[in-house]
Amino acid sequence: MLKPRGAICDLDCSYCYYLDKEELYPGSDFRMSEQVLEAFTRQYIESQLSSEIVFGWQGGEPTLMGIDFYRRAVELQHQYAKPGTRVLNTLQTNGVSLDDAWCEFFVENGFLIGISIDGPRVLHDAYRVDKGGKPTHTRVMAGLDLLRRHGVEHNVLTTVHAANMAHPLEVYRFLRDEVETSYMQFIPIVERHSPSRSVTGLGYGEFLIAIFDEWVRRDVGSVFVQIFDVALAAWVGQQPGLCIFEETCGRALALEHTGDLFSCDHFVDPEFLVGNVLRTELPVLVEGEQQRGFGQDKKTSLPQYCLDCEVRFVCNGGCPKNRFTITPDGEPGLNVLCEGYRPFFNHIDPAMRYMKKALQHQEPPAGIMDRLENGTIEALSAAYGSTLETSE
Repeated sequence: MLKPRGAICDLDCSYCYYLDKEELYPGSDFRMSEQVLEAFTRQYIESQLSSEIVFGWQGGEPTLMGIDFYRRAVELQHQYAKPGTRVLNTLQTNGVSLDDAWCEFFVENGFLIGISIDGPRVLHDAYRVDKGGKPTHTRVMAGLDLLRRHGVEHNVLTTVHAANMAHPLEVYRFLRDEVETSYMQFIPIVERHSPSRSVTGLGYGEFLIAIFDEWVRRDVGSVFVQIFDVALAAWVGQQPGLCIFEETCGRALALEHTGDLFSCDHFVDPEFLVGNVLRTELPVLVEGEQQRGFGQDKKTSLPQYCLDCEVRFVCNGGCPKNRFTITPDGEPGLNVLCEGYRPFFNHIDPAMRYMKKALQHQEPPAGIMDRLENGTIEALSAAYGSTLETSE
């Protein structure tokens, strides 16, 4: 992912882990130069074997670079793209600065936009405020309205934290019925040293279970929730497609505005600096010993408690950044979200088995809604087993 303005943002969200990354570059103007942009674009496209290449723009707030920067980015993508290659762009924004010009640009160039919104006004505004401490919900909703009116393809990213974790259905129904989105992500806020705003592991699991129980009864096939899709992929034996649940990681590197490349967006710290694309070609950095070791460590550092766990095939220990608690046996390296992940994945097992079997018979998974119309998820266990089986 590319961070053309680094950690610079026009909001001051209380839980944001990235704002203090400004301290890595004292005196910087926090603007990606054309030299860095072109170097990365060329190297990234040349290193890809796929016919579809995705550039992910994040921040900070990436729209603070201005439209002209992205016009140039698209020009460079076209310049270096190989024949038959399709280049896509995603951009994650807080939505407060969107206007007609931005939306027209997004439509013209096929950008997929992610909007950050944490639910209804009172839940969203608890932590998502601007630099003056003022609430932002009204402005975000205005941005969403612009995207809809212009026909911009978009989805939403919702963080789960202390203010909204006890209101799962309020959040889900707001996103589904008022934001009118069909694509959702629920990202847990985990703060190791200042946990007052964090979701708890148990709270995150209960949040997901409540939403799943509504989704599986009425919204399968019409609403797509990232973690549910990832889980189904694991149950049918496919790769999850989400780094936190992969067996190894290290493919989601973060490019800062200076050309510095870091191992991961959650590890933008000096010890995880892989190199700089102005000095070393991207494939050398990505395939180097340091980055390979970083990725493999996700697998090799799992405690025995995780290795023996019945949901390891779908969880794989979760994101390493959250592995800072201890197992019941006293071994370090357990994910703080384990007490939520484990009951959640066990809870959805019967439904996942049903949908897996439906897919094997070339039937739509949405058929589960008819099956559950007068029953419970647990009742599916009688037909599809009551204990977890891996997809191996």
